Amino acid sequence: MDRSTDPGPPRGGPVLQDSVTAAITSAFFEELAAVGYGRLSMEAVARRAGSGKAALYRRWPSKEAMTVDLVVQVSVRAADTPDTGTLRGDVLAFLTATDQALRHPLVSRILPDLLASAAYHPAIAAALGEEIGTARRRKVGAILRRAVERGELPEDADVDLGLDFMAGPLYWRTAIRRAPAGPDRIERLTDMIIAALGA
Repeated sequence: MDRSTDPGPPRGGPVLQDSVTAAITSAFFEELAAVGYGRLSMEAVARRAGSGKAALYRRWPSKEAMTVDLVVQVSVRAADTPDTGTLRGDVLAFLTATDQALRHPLVSRILPDLLASAAYHPAIAAALGEEIGTARRRKVGAILRRAVERGELPEDADVDLGLDFMAGPLYWRTAIRRAPAGPDRIERLTDMIIAALGA
């Protein structure tokens, strides 16, 4: 490392290494998928990450705080929506990415468990309903707002209801029914959503 350009550790707190955080994050999701939130422990995550418990507690004060923080980060980041230039292209890209995410082996095991855990853990419920739900809807809402700006949707389009259309059917089929969507069905779902939006 070039010490002449290294600013050194920040004053007033411990240095949190990115590589350690990445290892802990990966271990957290693997452990959560393996045992579920109820049996998840900081000790097991640390052991899987090859680090000490102190490394986790420097980042989060509890299992609940760790779960909320990491799940929110990953879920919100996964809602990024590319601008393809058309409403149909944007909706199709969003549905395709969402389908892939819901079918990921870890996600397909973690999501049902977290939804069940939310009934008993207020912080988990708040993270799923407010932090994740609100942030994801804001990001995905950009698809519909761009369509209004391009003139593909009317200015009085019901964006909130449109977001329900975009999320609900695919989630129901993939996460609840555990039925494959497939490219052809996603294409058809895209067309049905656009028709429902009044485009």
